Amino acid sequence: MRWSRARAAGTMRRVDHGFPDHARRSTEMRAAFIERTGPPEVIQLGDLPDPSPAPHEVLVQVRAAAVNPIDTYVRSGAVAMPLPLPFVVGCDLAGEVVAVGEAASGLRIGDRVWGSNQGLLGRQGTCAERAAVDARWLYPTPACVSDRDAAAAALVGITAHLGLVTHAGLQAGETIFVSGGSGGVGTMVVQIAKRLGARVIATASGEVAAARVAAFGADQVIDRRALSPAPDALARAVLATSPGGVDVVWETLREPDLDAAVTMLADRGRIVLMAGREARPAFPVGPFYVKQASLKGFVMFKASWQEQTAAAADLARWMTAGLRAPIGVVLPLAETAAAHRLQEQGTIGRTGGLAGKIVIEP
Repeated sequence: MRWSRARAAGTMRRVDHGFPDHARRSTEMRAAFIERTGPPEVIQLGDLPDPSPAPHEVLVQVRAAAVNPIDTYVRSGAVAMPLPLPFVVGCDLAGEVVAVGEAASGLRIGDRVWGSNQGLLGRQGTCAERAAVDARWLYPTPACVSDRDAAAAALVGITAHLGLVTHAGLQAGETIFVSGGSGGVGTMVVQIAKRLGARVIATASGEVAAARVAAFGADQVIDRRALSPAPDALARAVLATSPGGVDVVWETLREPDLDAAVTMLADRGRIVLMAGREARPAFPVGPFYVKQASLKGFVMFKASWQEQTAAAADLARWMTAGLRAPIGVVLPLAETAAAHRLQEQGTIGRTGGLAGKIVIEP
């Protein structure tokens, strides 16, 4: 994507340049961007030049974007990445192709598309009216799926698919335990695992969250708030429903209890880790190797475009059949900073107040 530097100033305020709306739209777009890393207040709303797609890119009119924990880590500087400034925040998007680069293939003007992996590794993000995206990272949106739902499912759906299929190799008839089944990724893991033919045991915190997880298809839901404070309470609860142990443990929490995870594993079981960047938990070496277990760690945005395209093909089929990422709140582009605060409260502050994805509609 090629940009000249935007004329923008100030923090946490709307930046305008006095153009009539029709004039602005012919040359510029509204975007939520940063000029330095920091708290949510560094996000500005202002005008940036329209992206000019490179030969292998297409220009997408963004109808919906979604907020993920990684967005807040990049914005805050907690995860160091190259940031072309001004830097538009956001990974996920859904919208309509409005221009096609001369070397881009497979997409035409007017196509509805969805995708993720933007706003990372030096790529500009999606919380803007338009985004120039490498055609390899975009996928056709099923006719029965709204842009809002496609954007909400993008990163969390691809993450769940990569972990279950590529890394854990979950098979029909196996049993999976999902720690944190009511979160953004957890809800997709539960739904996809059921579609793969697995038996699903999941945790949630509180009766309301537990009911939601059961509605997503979990066979058994363990309410963490109802467990005794004993260190082995969770492992005992899982083994009570699956006496032979589980084949896969999917950990979504930032501070994993690996002792409990290994305890509940069946022989040759697999543990999947996809969170907890700063975590340094104790590891039960003895029980782990005696069970001939394996530990799978992965980062979604490091997966190749081929791997993500394969995941997207299954997701499109499943979305057509009803797979959805639950949406907790929909906000306008002007509220992107508020969306980041809300995401941080749920992810880092662990307030539990966020039930579903945050969607931004430019």
